[in-house]
Amino acid sequence: MLTYSASEAKQNFAAMLDAAAREPVVIRRHGRDVAMVISPEQYRKLHRLNVEELKRLVDEIGAEAEKNGMTDEILAEILASDD
Repeated sequence: MLTYSASEAKQNFAAMLDAAAREPVVIRRHGRDVAMVISPEQYRKLHRLNVEELKRLVDEIGAEAEKNGMTDEILAEILASDD
């Protein structure tokens, strides 16, 4: 993974973008990581994985709730009582 200081990234913007097309590029300012530049393909892959993980987690929580007796009717009552 390549690392650029913020000033290097600014001075070499085109080269940094070219590098980011091949691999993630870390931008550092004052010795701290402040940003990462990734390709659109990498972003889409990360986004898809996050969505899949969220769906898996929701399914897991739903199954646990159902196992513990939660029904749609009970949930509707709870939500209605919050109004």
